[in-house]
Amino acid sequence: MSEHQPGPGRTVDIRWLFKMAWRDSRHNKSRLFLFTSSIVLGIAALVAVYSFRDNLQHDIDEQAKTLTGADLVIEGRRAPDKKTAALLQGLGNERAAERSFPSMVYFIKNQGSRLVQIKALEGNYPFYGEIESSPVSAAKTFRQGGRKALVDKTLLLQFNARTGDSIKVGELSFRIEGILNKAPGQTGISSTVAPIVYIPLKYLQQTGLTETGSRIQFKYYYRYNNPDAVEKVVKQLQPILEKEGLDTETVASKKEDTGRSFKDLNRFLALSGFVALLLGCIGVGSAVHVYIKEKMAAVATLRCLGLKPAEAFLIYLIQIKVIGLIAALAGALLGTLIQFLLPAVLKDFIPVEMTVQLSFPAIGQGILLGVIISVLFALPSLLAVRHISPLNALRLSFEKTGNRRDLLNWAVYLFILLFVMAFTRLQMSSWIQTIAFTAGILIAFVLLFALSKLLMWLVRKLLPPQTGYLWRQGFANLYRPNNQTLMLTISIGLSAAFICTLFFVQGILMNRVRLSSGENQANMVLFDIQNDQQEALVQLVKSHQLPVMNQVPIVTVRIAEINGKTASVLAAADSTDNPDSKKQEPSQRAFKGELRVTFQDTLTAAEKIAAGKWSGTVQKDNVVYVSLEENYARRIHVGIGDKILFNVQGMLIPTVVGSLREVNWSRMQTNFRVVFPKGVLEDAPQFHVLMTRVPSGNTSAAFQNAVLRQFPNVSVIDLGLVLQVLDELLGKIGFVIRFMALFSMATGWIVLLSAVLTSKGQRLRESVLLRTLGASRKQILSITAIEYLFLGTVATGAGMILALAGSWALAKFSFATSFTPSIWPVAAFFTGITLMVVITGVWSSRKVLNQSPLEVLRKEN
Repeated sequence: MSEHQPGPGRTVDIRWLFKMAWRDSRHNKSRLFLFTSSIVLGIAALVAVYSFRDNLQHDIDEQAKTLTGADLVIEGRRAPDKKTAALLQGLGNERAAERSFPSMVYFIKNQGSRLVQIKALEGNYPFYGEIESSPVSAAKTFRQGGRKALVDKTLLLQFNARTGDSIKVGELSFRIEGILNKAPGQTGISSTVAPIVYIPLKYLQQTGLTETGSRIQFKYYYRYNNPDAVEKVVKQLQPILEKEGLDTETVASKKEDTGRSFKDLNRFLALSGFVALLLGCIGVGSAVHVYIKEKMAAVATLRCLGLKPAEAFLIYLIQIKVIGLIAALAGALLGTLIQFLLPAVLKDFIPVEMTVQLSFPAIGQGILLGVIISVLFALPSLLAVRHISPLNALRLSFEKTGNRRDLLNWAVYLFILLFVMAFTRLQMSSWIQTIAFTAGILIAFVLLFALSKLLMWLVRKLLPPQTGYLWRQGFANLYRPNNQTLMLTISIGLSAAFICTLFFVQGILMNRVRLSSGENQANMVLFDIQNDQQEALVQLVKSHQLPVMNQVPIVTVRIAEINGKTASVLAAADSTDNPDSKKQEPSQRAFKGELRVTFQDTLTAAEKIAAGKWSGTVQKDNVVYVSLEENYARRIHVGIGDKILFNVQGMLIPTVVGSLREVNWSRMQTNFRVVFPKGVLEDAPQFHVLMTRVPSGNTSAAFQNAVLRQFPNVSVIDLGLVLQVLDELLGKIGFVIRFMALFSMATGWIVLLSAVLTSKGQRLRESVLLRTLGASRKQILSITAIEYLFLGTVATGAGMILALAGSWALAKFSFATSFTPSIWPVAAFFTGITLMVVITGVWSSRKVLNQSPLEVLRKEN
């Protein structure tokens, strides 16, 4: 016997094992196609997402200076005092200043008006990058003598204006010097919702829009010859700036904040790819199970010729590794091509210029992941090869090949569990979410396992003897020897659960950002209304036959202390290495920026108390109990009874958190993160917001022009335009969600196909026997259809129930929203998946229907 052939008393020849693996795989390309397809789509989804993430982070890192436009930005909501102004004037090697605020602009030629973001600029900002304009010189010439403006291109298109026309900002008219194509840090969505108009800072005072109560953002830009010194300067200035209510932004902080803002997007996309990958894992297990089961006779024959169990195992392990590597390479290639599509879809959300290039770390992760999945999820079936006895060549249908006490099998299952948990942790933000997700998968698996066992027991015990022959044969297939009820129930159930959960989560995400726009909802907002303008403006609203639907005061405040600790104290605490003490501390983000708060004595229709007790007026003990929106309180780590010191434009007001509110942010009305009781802020500097509803576009235009003429400082938001922009935005978000879900659904179909084909061999032999005994094609078709209809109905139903339960849990505990699924998608998924199972099962049996029993037996053997 040759040393390259199986036999006792010889060493393992690796070349011979590879040769045998290659020879065997050449004749099983169609079988291995299912295995390959299960991996390709999951790896493609992840490589596309990881490549997009890497490219985006690279572009943010490269363009952070351009996004900021300066080495240091200092900003606040009020003008600094003389001492602080002198300090600010001495910073940096080059300086620029900006005042920005929302205001109405009036197009004189077209007599149209629109809410815009006015930016009054002085100096050579941006120091890095440029303001893109047409003509190019307009970005500089609008600041050089005369009242000139740079107007966003969307405004010029909307009002059919052009360079040389005039606009009115407050009391002054400005000539349009050029078209603004892009400002530093501007995205396509922001330019549509709030287009920018640049004017020279020296004319701002004359517009009459800077009176007390105006919501002006003061920004100071600095360029340093030595940018490395910026962080040191910020650390030195922090106590002074914090006292004056000024925030800082550097290139490093801009880079961090921009990256963080896209972390949620990347996480969702990665989770979508992860679902496709999990389905692929199920597909790998099912496909290898089918493949190894069909190879039992060949392995048994080789065992008769002296092949060792370990060598049989290695032959098929080599096959799986190589095929897994090929599938991973194909998936990485497909994912790399797909990544070119994501930036095109998401460009309106991204403030940087996206450059698409090969991400070798993402490709490497995808390939490595593909090989690991191939081997890990194939091992439970591959290990059974070691237990194939030579007697299986003679008694294939009756000789058992498994060993339930095989410790190696249990070790593989443990590794699979650890792999799922580890990979889930990479996609989740905490271990709690990771454990919950992994536990959910385990619970689903156990429930489906128990369901399959219960199903077999019930069919065996409760099937009436008088049931028709075809029905008895179809149901009997569920519990006969070598039945595949367990494998099919788990595979179909998990596939249905994953696919439907992804669909339901898509609906939850879309509903969270979808605004209410019913006939009784406001569709126009007026803000920046001063105290002495309230009555006159209400009369103007009523004179146009419009309702006053909501009118609230708004006060600008900052948080000075939480439980006696300031931002600087918490920053010093965060620099220590004691993680246990940090868990209970308030978040530093609570001190960043200003808050818009209101005061009221009753809750609105969009609010309800989630914890604590609501106080609408100051209590007898003079303690001011404020109410916080529950998610905001959670983010800043504040709860009932905590003490918050508010800085109300220079006046310090101590308060206690008395209640937490659940707020329906989708309602078209003013909602607030912090609400004060009445009797505290009435005398504080404030402005008012009024909401109304206009019946038509003509009425809206006439009313806006009337407001602009009589109250030039009052800004008007046409929510109809905002809703139109949001519809476009939601359409793009929906496309991305559906695009990622497509991978999961395609993988899910492959898994279903693989699961059904698992039982093909056994069903084929039974069908041949029935044909031999005289059964007609119609009877065999009916028996097969009954079996798969029952299996599909039960497994899909179980998967749907798991999906509904999982989606409800995600909605309640992760997204903090309600979950009310529509009956039609549920019915459509149930019907569609069940039909897919039946059609695939019947289709896989077509061979015995179209050929004679003898011919089928010859081919199979």
